Amino acid sequence: MMTTRSFGRPVARKEDPHFLTGKATYIDDIELADMLHAAILRSPYAHARILSIDTSRAKELAGVELVLTYHDLDVALEPLPLLIPHPALTHPHTQYALAKDSVHYAGEAVAIVVASDRYIAEDALDLIEVEYEPLPVVSPYNLDTIVAPETPQIHLDTPHNIAAHLVQQVGNIDAAFANAPHIFQRRVFIERSASQPLETRGVIARFDAFERILTVWDSTQGPISIRNGLAVLFGLPAENVRVTTPDMGGGFGVKIMLFYSEEVLVPLAAMRLGRPVKWIEDRREHMLASNHERGQLHDIAVAMDDEGHILGLRDIFWHDTGAYCPYGIIVPVITACQLPGPYKLPAYYSDATVVYTNRTPVSPYRGAGRPQGVFAIERILDYAADQLDIDRAEIRSRNFIQPEEFPYDLGLVFQDGLPTLYDSGNYPASLQRVLAMIDYEHFRSLQHDARRQGRYLGVGIGCYVEGTGIGPYEGAHISVDNHGQIHVATGVSSQGQGHQTTFAQIVAEILSVDIEQVSITTGDTHRFHWGTGTYASRAMVVAGNAIALTAEAIKEKAIKIAAYTLEVAPEDLELIDGRVRVKGSPSRGLSLAALSILSNPIRYAYGASAADLPTTLPARPGPPLPPGEEPGLELTRYFSPPHATFASGIHAAIIEVDIQTGIVKIPKYVVVHDCGKLVNPMVVAGQIYGGVAQGIGGAFYEQLAYDEHGQLLNANYLDFLIPYASEVPHIEIEHIETPSPINPLGVKGAGEAGCIPVPALMAAALEDALSPFAAHIDHMPMTPDAILTLIQHH
Repeated sequence: MMTTRSFGRPVARKEDPHFLTGKATYIDDIELADMLHAAILRSPYAHARILSIDTSRAKELAGVELVLTYHDLDVALEPLPLLIPHPALTHPHTQYALAKDSVHYAGEAVAIVVASDRYIAEDALDLIEVEYEPLPVVSPYNLDTIVAPETPQIHLDTPHNIAAHLVQQVGNIDAAFANAPHIFQRRVFIERSASQPLETRGVIARFDAFERILTVWDSTQGPISIRNGLAVLFGLPAENVRVTTPDMGGGFGVKIMLFYSEEVLVPLAAMRLGRPVKWIEDRREHMLASNHERGQLHDIAVAMDDEGHILGLRDIFWHDTGAYCPYGIIVPVITACQLPGPYKLPAYYSDATVVYTNRTPVSPYRGAGRPQGVFAIERILDYAADQLDIDRAEIRSRNFIQPEEFPYDLGLVFQDGLPTLYDSGNYPASLQRVLAMIDYEHFRSLQHDARRQGRYLGVGIGCYVEGTGIGPYEGAHISVDNHGQIHVATGVSSQGQGHQTTFAQIVAEILSVDIEQVSITTGDTHRFHWGTGTYASRAMVVAGNAIALTAEAIKEKAIKIAAYTLEVAPEDLELIDGRVRVKGSPSRGLSLAALSILSNPIRYAYGASAADLPTTLPARPGPPLPPGEEPGLELTRYFSPPHATFASGIHAAIIEVDIQTGIVKIPKYVVVHDCGKLVNPMVVAGQIYGGVAQGIGGAFYEQLAYDEHGQLLNANYLDFLIPYASEVPHIEIEHIETPSPINPLGVKGAGEAGCIPVPALMAAALEDALSPFAAHIDHMPMTPDAILTLIQHH
């Protein structure tokens, strides 16, 4: 039974001194002997046919070692893999590592140059002559117009630019609407945005031709997937490919792909040249060519009775997947399955049309379809509450799934192909707590007094449920060395989640040691080569439980070795303070260091020693290493969840709008969050803080502005706005723990929760603050200019 000595405590992050003292090694810090540098030529057109490419002048430039276009790629001539197929994805398209005969978005890779330094490589790009024939561009503001018959086709085999059409339905939606006393409808829109990690993407590759070993350093969230894919692509045994993720300056989803073009091109160039090759993405490249997200238009309608109970909900939406769909249709699937949130929907109809546009491709960005779905349902609930003259918090309370109704099956198929089955939660308690934290009862009085002073305050509430911890599996290897130090390796990578701390807390708790005795290795396929990666708020749920199972197995093995050595029954032993000792006789015991030595039948040949290592051992019949046993105090175990586990939360905020400038301030922001058992409350709070900051960016600042020619107009930080620390308020956080019954630790994911409800609750707060102007907020982000326009058009 796990105690709370390490698990559940706000332990300071072990990794922080490493970063704060400048000891981190990011990918651009890696320097190898004889290394070359790559640059990518990208299309200036959003849609064009490539008529010819002349690379002769670039090849003649002094210092240039290699220039490649599509026809030079050999083993990489096929389109890049489709990461996650789906039956509804009837017209999938992925891009080539280098454009073959046409380009479909501005920023698509056309050629690669490798040179002695990046400056020469960039100069050589200017010498490549590409003749383009511009083609009609599909880049409308209103996504539903893309399917119109007169709209040009982006891919010739894809009628109406429809990549996928997915319908999910529960209950009798037609009857629900036909018999409803009230029907309310809204059209809502969240614009396209993208992850902006401090560190952009990068790849370094080195090939040893003699041993045929390919080593890749990649700022990826999925090193194992990259390793396996590269092994197949280049015809190498998987064990001959090592992919390592160095320290990473943020990811937020944008760094998990199979593959980005550069993840193929850089290793290919290194193998061709027999020299290490480095490519580091610049910020403009990141904004043009690294995947985007958001970008959904919803027509949502709700059928209700007179008391505001939901009878049925119908949502028809369009999802902009960009020019390709490398990640399948995961984002709209998540939107459809997470839109119901914490509410009981007797009938639900979701109709998703996934459309191609001549814009950068889409894959999950923190939140991954959930902010869009939450925005849609929360907006329609606010509207219905206003029309029925029911308090906005009350209408939510009347429709909550109740604690005794878990497990609760929504009847939908989730992103992992398994049921959307809520495992635990207590939504009424969360709402009650968040209303108390925001002082909801007295807000109207506060708002009234502020209005008399010419100040415009508003309050908003946003509820969400987040599917986390999807499979298929993760694993862990734990070894105890002869000094009692504990080494843990797992396949997930880290981008700021605090894995060095939280994973160590799990092991320290189970093996009853100080957390400083535990070291964690993540993101190195040489150390652990089975798993999928860090995404979908899954690392703690899946890898964390794998680590816990492995630590429990190590504990069991240690006790077994001690039982033999001390000549006592295993059930008479306990593991306390890193020693296996006899219950009731604490002086009789063995440290983990001694047990590590004893686990190897030839232990004395190495000169290994421990203070409590016995000089003689009891006689044992049979071979020194019993059948079925392995030497060493080390083991590997895996965890595969039966389905996703569902975290939840409710956020509330009070905002103040300056009606002269459109600037919004947030004097109070509160969160009640449920991610099951908390391994480290401080780390979870950090995840929530970061998520809320990104959510505020999505609500008021961050939008990727495309024109009708498919050109991104604000691919720089002068025009693409990101909130500063001054725009992010102090956040009060409280936790409700409803442990998950489907994993041993009882945990749920927390990585994306902070950003999910922010646009929805900020829209509600804006409407409330600007109620004298009869404001209706149906899209996000609402920039200061947009807010001023709304006020002035009153």
